[in-house]
Amino acid sequence: MRPELERLRRIEQLLTGTEPAATWEQELRLDPTLAADAEAQRQLYQALHMAGQRQLRQELNIIHARLYGRRRAGWFSAVTAGIRTVLLRWPRFNSPG
Repeated sequence: MRPELERLRRIEQLLTGTEPAATWEQELRLDPTLAADAEAQRQLYQALHMAGQRQLRQELNIIHARLYGRRRAGWFSAVTAGIRTVLLRWPRFNSPG
């Protein structure tokens, strides 16, 4: 594996908690730029998480609008119109008196 990918894999192991902390501390002493790279990767993961949350929120708002927005009134009117039609055709409700 290329050294850059191996480094990224190690940083991911640290950030996901699969790397022992003692090993990580030793590597930090040997490579001073590792901490900066790990922080940059952590910030990237956080930004991706926030973007995913934002997208999910937008999708849920769209679903909510479709279910409970203007269409709901249209659905309710359609159902009551159907009930009115049935009742008007029923002789008991259609006859005078």
